[in-house]
Amino acid sequence: MIRIQNIPLPIGGDLELLRRRAGKALGVRPGAIEDLVLVRQSIDARKKQDVHYVYTVDVSLKSGEEQAVERTGKKNIALVTPKPYVFPEVKRRSGTMPVVVGMGPAGLFAALFLARNGIPSVVLERGEDVDARTAKVEGFWAGGALDPASNVQFGEGGAGTFSDGKLTTGTHDPRISAVMDALVGAGAPADVKWSHKPHIGTDILRQVVKRIRQELIALGCDVRFGHQLTGLETGEGMLTGVRVEGPQGAYRLDCDALVLAPGHSARDTFAMLHGAGVPMEQKPFAIGVRIEQDQAAVSRAQYGPSWEQLPPSDYKLACHLPTGRSAFTFCVCPGGEVVAAASAPGQVVTNGMSYRARDGKNINGGFLVGVGPEDFSAFGSDPLAGVRFQEQWEHAAFQLGGGNFYAPAQRVEDFLLKQPSQGPGSIRPTYRPGVTWTELDRCLPRAVADTLRGALPLMDRKLRGFACPDGVLTGVETRSSSPVRILRDETLQSALRGLYPCGEGAGYAGGIVSAAVDGIRVAEAIAKG
Repeated sequence: MIRIQNIPLPIGGDLELLRRRAGKALGVRPGAIEDLVLVRQSIDARKKQDVHYVYTVDVSLKSGEEQAVERTGKKNIALVTPKPYVFPEVKRRSGTMPVVVGMGPAGLFAALFLARNGIPSVVLERGEDVDARTAKVEGFWAGGALDPASNVQFGEGGAGTFSDGKLTTGTHDPRISAVMDALVGAGAPADVKWSHKPHIGTDILRQVVKRIRQELIALGCDVRFGHQLTGLETGEGMLTGVRVEGPQGAYRLDCDALVLAPGHSARDTFAMLHGAGVPMEQKPFAIGVRIEQDQAAVSRAQYGPSWEQLPPSDYKLACHLPTGRSAFTFCVCPGGEVVAAASAPGQVVTNGMSYRARDGKNINGGFLVGVGPEDFSAFGSDPLAGVRFQEQWEHAAFQLGGGNFYAPAQRVEDFLLKQPSQGPGSIRPTYRPGVTWTELDRCLPRAVADTLRGALPLMDRKLRGFACPDGVLTGVETRSSSPVRILRDETLQSALRGLYPCGEGAGYAGGIVSAAVDGIRVAEAIAKG
């Protein structure tokens, strides 16, 4: 197979034109190409008058592949040998089913790859299945009650289910292809395997996680919704069982291998583990707000005259201030909405979400500042200090919003001037159940608010319109990543043997794909015995 990189294609160019250009690059007729597989698609928008697609493809010729590559002598053309992911040999001999806690991507993929290789597990999820969970979430957004056990953070699919379904990752792990294959096999669009910035969309992702659950059950897994891990039983430094609270009450499970993938908001689980003496530590994370701009304006700024012919644009910005602080955008949702992501009474938390079509009027993104142990030292030196720091600002946002899960909001212009907002401008907030116009400095650490204020004009120079005066800032966003890391060694186990901390909640991932990859790694470790 031959890999050809950097093939330009005009907007509107089709697969047949791509095939012809691949043939031209190789010096062969298009008919000599037996197969062409898309590997990567990106958009080159450096010159606004010449915005175009750029492709990498794998090509199979009917004959003479080595000769064709030698004949071209081009650096962007080379022979490649695909190396599909292979799960290691299974050596586990225990008669006890592993237990997987959490049905976010880490837990789902750990359970899936164990089950596909003959090791079904008991899967515990405190929240509800995705259909019941979605109904609860929609009801909450409409002004109804919050269910602390089943919400944007907890339930089938994890927090990522109510997001953009973004599949970008900065890693190059060989397991990524296995993750993408599994997602596409469960109904994700095929373009997630080759798009430069792949995304599923929350509407499609909800169906994908349901199909993965159905496969787990077909492979012999015991999937239990509404069942929460409440304790560990140990002996001689090893895990022997887990205690669980279910709809019919408390019970115990024998367990010698526990995949602990609780998600970044499982604060009661973190407290239980800390009380049980499981080694863990504070971890840096980020805090800030959601920022909304007009999607058409951002796409126009990114793509120029061609913007209407291209998918809605996103952005990724960062800047460093003289104070030593940095601000950055995170989890940008083109054509999306800001969502209420609280998981406990008396707290307001924001996140972003997009449907597959990304056809909303606004674009939103996390606008965040990194914080570390030095920022939450006043909340103690134990591993849970960061949790208490998060809770302080979530409580402040709840009160500032009016005590009814309305979120505090402010226009960008007013935030820069340090004056309360009285109402929206041309850009309307998308957060449900609603917002209270106010002054966000009252629910942010001073260093964070000052850093965001300093970053706005700097980022506007990189992307014109980022600091649009009518842009909407909605607070607070505190759950960018876990505030703790549950320690593990090279075997992926805690000092408590048999306990496998996993995924974003345990401090080892940062998004759907990296969490899923970590779940597969843990499945491999358990299978090796």
